[in-house]
Amino acid sequence: MSDNPILLTIKDHVAYIHLNRPEVFNSFNKSMALAMQDILDNCAGNDAVRSIVIIGNGKAFSAGQDLKEVTSPELNPGLDNILKDHYNPIITRIRKIQKPIIAAVNGVAAGAGANIALSCDVVVADEKASFIQAFSKIGLIPDSAGTFFLPRLVGFQKASALAMLGDKVSAEEAERIGMIYKVIPAETFMSEVEKLASKLAKMPTKALALTKELLNKSMSNNLSEQLELELNAQIEASNTHDYNEGVTAFVEKRQPIFKGI
Repeated sequence: MSDNPILLTIKDHVAYIHLNRPEVFNSFNKSMALAMQDILDNCAGNDAVRSIVIIGNGKAFSAGQDLKEVTSPELNPGLDNILKDHYNPIITRIRKIQKPIIAAVNGVAAGAGANIALSCDVVVADEKASFIQAFSKIGLIPDSAGTFFLPRLVGFQKASALAMLGDKVSAEEAERIGMIYKVIPAETFMSEVEKLASKLAKMPTKALALTKELLNKSMSNNLSEQLELELNAQIEASNTHDYNEGVTAFVEKRQPIFKGI
């Protein structure tokens, strides 16, 4: 069994969060969920981190909840505590972190594992990956914000069918229906993920953070509320170093050097 259920490496301003229980397809137990929260907090507070990648070690991204934990009389914390203390805090952190987060889905993403991926800012998948809302197969409902993000990504009818039937969705189909950003060939998957993460890390990340905040609030705002927020955010963005650098670089016909401030 893996000693560290979550591994963190930071390279060139990109934090790589590796889900590291490959022997159980990176299914989450209590220690893994709490470690994930701690590492997300670490990334949020680290100025050297400008973008984040979440990826699974081994053959899977994450199979969701470790069912051995919930069926063990000694280990089972109860589904209410699993949601309140494990998954809901992870989803909340992913949406609140003011840095772009990529889910690099390298294999099966099932149950809570799928919904953790879908809560990220950019989702890419290996061509062999798949997504499954597996909850109905054991008499549960989609949690970890599955009922929130899935209908917004693929539409109400498609989300309803996927949630109720628990169909496996291939990476190609996930891209076609708008569930994910893009499919990447297996042989170039990691190199393309690294390029994408590096590109985001070199962008004006203050503006990206404001964009993320606006997208979050668009889920519940009406048009006039959203226009007002855009106005205020644009004023804030226009007062940053990166806005001045971007305009100056455009005029001088050179590549901008953004600092995220």
